[in-house]
Amino acid sequence: MSGHHDHSHGHHDHGHDLPFWRKYIFSVDHKMIGCQYTVTALLFLFFGFTLMMIMRWQLAYPGQAIPFIGQYLSKDIAADGVLVGDGYNAFGAMHGTIMVFLAIVPLAVGGFGNYVLPLQVGAPDMAFPKLNMMSYWVYFCGGVTMLTSFFIKGGAAASGWTSYPPLSVFASSGQTVWLLGMVLLITSSLLGSVNFIVTTVQMRAKGLSFFRLPFFVWAQLVTSFLLLLAFPPLEAAGVLQLMDRLAGTSFFMPSGLVFSSEPQTHMSGGGSPLLWQHLFWFLAHPEVYVLILPAMGIVSEVIATNTRKPLWGYKSLVYSVIFLGFMSFIVWAHHMFMTGMGTTLSTFFQATTMVISVPSVIVLTCLILSLYGASIRYNTPMLFALAFLPMFAIGGLTGLPLGLTASDIHLHDTYYVIGHFHYVVAPGTIFAMFAGIYYWFPKVTGRKMSEFLGKLHFWPSFVFINVVFMPMFFQGMAGLLRRQYDQTEQLHGSIAHGLTKMSSYGAWLLALAQLPFIINFFYSMFKGRKVDANPWESTTLEWAAPSPPPHGNFDKTPVVYCGPYEYSVPGKSKDYCPQHVAMEA
Repeated sequence: MSGHHDHSHGHHDHGHDLPFWRKYIFSVDHKMIGCQYTVTALLFLFFGFTLMMIMRWQLAYPGQAIPFIGQYLSKDIAADGVLVGDGYNAFGAMHGTIMVFLAIVPLAVGGFGNYVLPLQVGAPDMAFPKLNMMSYWVYFCGGVTMLTSFFIKGGAAASGWTSYPPLSVFASSGQTVWLLGMVLLITSSLLGSVNFIVTTVQMRAKGLSFFRLPFFVWAQLVTSFLLLLAFPPLEAAGVLQLMDRLAGTSFFMPSGLVFSSEPQTHMSGGGSPLLWQHLFWFLAHPEVYVLILPAMGIVSEVIATNTRKPLWGYKSLVYSVIFLGFMSFIVWAHHMFMTGMGTTLSTFFQATTMVISVPSVIVLTCLILSLYGASIRYNTPMLFALAFLPMFAIGGLTGLPLGLTASDIHLHDTYYVIGHFHYVVAPGTIFAMFAGIYYWFPKVTGRKMSEFLGKLHFWPSFVFINVVFMPMFFQGMAGLLRRQYDQTEQLHGSIAHGLTKMSSYGAWLLALAQLPFIINFFYSMFKGRKVDANPWESTTLEWAAPSPPPHGNFDKTPVVYCGPYEYSVPGKSKDYCPQHVAMEA
């Protein structure tokens, strides 16, 4: 161990004499890379949210010019300041892509995973620091590539975030740029996931056995396996679709296709549009668990710390996420019940979809039981973590009718679907991300965010995010279809249009509710109250390092003596026993 110890000090010395561009731009330190990911992802989150607010204006006030920015939008997007159908489609496709691939995954895995995981396993850095840096820069290039598509002729990709052929193969050049961007983003995730797996398996501190790992590390480990195994099929699919668009192949183009009453004889045909759906959903279903697992990990850390007791059923939680990771690979075709794939296959995917809800319920149950009999501290991270539980539960429960072949026929492609998955990713996952930002902010900066501004951020956000998404369940059950830029034809009843306006007002008020967070985030970075290395009195290893941690993380290599959540141990003077402190007899 002593050699290892010196090594981390060698690191320590050389962290200070690096030039600016090596320290802050092309950094190989996992903490800097985690911060780069976090800030970049938050900017993309803001941009994706802005696209959605413009779409909500068009739905609430169809045919009216967009206030403030309408006149600046290009002809492909808006005519005289009014969003056109193609512009709405492009915004819809890009909103979905940006939120999933450029905001939430990079924040959950790239940001929190990179910063916290090496600290929680007691490692001086990630296993492959240069690969880690490359993972961020490939992501950054992928994101910039995606955004440039707004400025090319014909506008950004407009075939939905799912990009189903044959339409996506006919689409304007924005789709080509979208595919190139996706190839870069997938590459970035693959580079990152290999790094996480090796770091967790090989670089744990002495005494840190697998069942002493914090639950957050388990969640990130399973997530990394999902990324590693599910992303390559979509990368292949993206390359094949690029070939269809640019090289005249026909992997996804059927024979005898008629487009706008023109027979497409120049296409060789013989391909299968369904093949794309299989390859796409084989990634995109595990993808939703890539979003939710890190969120569960963050929420577990925050709940354990703020209930002052061990997580209820730690082993059940670990086995659940492993099982969930495995099951997520055999449910993808529940997105394809409407493709006529046959009742036997549909029934198989219906069954696996019902089974995969079980581990999620176990995780929620363990977290709720952890609250039982606890003296809960209601600070900002805890409020966001507690809000995650019912919001994720609503998201999960409303998904069950979509997983049943019979009810899915009526609900497929309606607003009900949008309501369902947004409850999982918006008030669910994004609330967990906020909990993580408030919780680990003192570790990153050595300063605490303002509790007053934090609560001012939480309560309006909690109310308005429900105002945005709750009406969608009712609209969807009434049969309102998604991806329509003008609903006036469908909205004969005034109630449905009232609900559309309600969602839109909710979205704009939700944007206002983010102002306290933005102010809090930047103000606290420089002026927040200074705190010691362990302000929450937590037990896991990241709090053994100074705040902010130096290059190489730990002053001396930590040794682990106990499990991750030794809170309120009977007969101890303090209500917490950190993992790196030997417990007295």
